Amino acid sequence: MKCYTFIDKDNEEKVLIYAREKNELVKDIEALVNSSAISLTGINDNQIIKINPLDVCCFISENNKVFALVDDNKYQIKQRLYQLEEMDINKYFIKINQSCYANIKKIQSFESTIGGALKVIFKNKYIDYISRRELKNVKERMGL
Repeated sequence: MKCYTFIDKDNEEKVLIYAREKNELVKDIEALVNSSAISLTGINDNQIIKINPLDVCCFISENNKVFALVDDNKYQIKQRLYQLEEMDINKYFIKINQSCYANIKKIQSFESTIGGALKVIFKNKYIDYISRRELKNVKERMGL
């Protein structure tokens, strides 16, 4: 597949894909373009910023609030976890337990614990656990 980029300040940004068939690469490009159009507003210490969902390691729910973990920062967002699950970011995210919606691309590793649980270690060193209810779905999505 060939890729061309044209810079034209007078036209709106758009992505055109010419393909012989709709394969995984085409689906990945579509998902990437659609998810980059989505932005969230995050609040941290009286600072309000725009957050690209693909930069988020995971979304967590604590004390009836939802936070986006971006690198070493924690931003409160307005959306609920179920609203995030309904967005066009599902290709990159997976629910690992009742209070965590994880970015698959930001997972560093999995570890088994003595009790049989599966621990998820993210690239930003945040650690969470996969619930028994979500374990089968996570294993299927991750190819484990």
